[in-house]
Amino acid sequence: MNTLQKIFPKYSIALALLFIVTVFFLITRGNSVDIDAGEVTYAELVQAIYATGFVEADGVANLSAELSGTIRTVSALEGQHVTSGQKILEFDSPQPDLAVRSARAALAEQQAQAADTRLQISRKRNLFREGAISRQDLDDAEKNIQQAEELLQQKALQLKMKQDDLNKLVVRAPFSGILTLQSVKKGDYVMANTLVARVVDTSKYMVSVEVDELDVPRIENGQQAVVVFDAYPLQRFAAKVVRIVPQTDRVTKTSRIYLSLAKPARTIQAGMTATANIIYNTRANALLVRKSSVFEENHQSYVWKIDEGRLKKQAIREGASDMTFIEVVQGLRKGDRVALVPEKGLHEGMDVRVVRTVKLKG
Repeated sequence: MNTLQKIFPKYSIALALLFIVTVFFLITRGNSVDIDAGEVTYAELVQAIYATGFVEADGVANLSAELSGTIRTVSALEGQHVTSGQKILEFDSPQPDLAVRSARAALAEQQAQAADTRLQISRKRNLFREGAISRQDLDDAEKNIQQAEELLQQKALQLKMKQDDLNKLVVRAPFSGILTLQSVKKGDYVMANTLVARVVDTSKYMVSVEVDELDVPRIENGQQAVVVFDAYPLQRFAAKVVRIVPQTDRVTKTSRIYLSLAKPARTIQAGMTATANIIYNTRANALLVRKSSVFEENHQSYVWKIDEGRLKKQAIREGASDMTFIEVVQGLRKGDRVALVPEKGLHEGMDVRVVRTVKLKG
């Protein structure tokens, strides 16, 4: 019995110590958390406007049949490269040829009549000097030669117009490019004003994007941009703003902006989908923190700063920002570490164990 009395107090003390240690561990363990931290650093902050759109060709020629007729020859096919002035199609149409012949005959007739009138005026002048005819007769002859010369000019102009119509039977490329449309074949009958071909100058592609009306005031001609095409997601293409259309769509509330690529891109095609970031401001040496680290209370911005292994609710003053980062004007210094994600369970003074440290940028 005495032996049991000696043993139990020892066990009681040990159990009490174990209980106290356990409670202390649970309390302290409940006041600590594992987090990912970010190191605040200086880096370049680029502010850009995001926009989406399509590739357009700046040089596009839609070629239509100016006269009705049957296709005689097809000299170029869809997808082929054509040079400036190259024949694409030629028509057969009897009317223009007949009109040229008729106009040429009318001109020849008028040339003969004008030549005869010149001989007559020469004779009239000689007779007037000899006193054989009156001044009125000479004036009438002068009027006749003037009318004959004017009529001759009219006939020559009519012939040229008919010859121009004859030239309209041939469809030619107005500039070098790719034939993206050629919709007829030999023997087809085509009515006047029918679209028969389209030539695209592939060296002058533009990117047309739609920008929200609230962002339009930040955009100016000459601003740099970075363009990505859905067909080539891993490539970046340098571009710049060249045209701003001063019109906002009532439905989409956007305005159209045209971007010119810095270098010709042979791999792209008209109609491809594109996204662009138009750079409107750059800060070369800004102290940055991720937007995900910042939270707001009562219109004041805060971060959870890690100070000697504990959390400190640090107020900050924000500056410029982009889609990922915020410039810190006041409240943090280079090298400070902050919680990357301000979870709800975090509170002032909590012990933290940094699982990993991520340099914010650069």
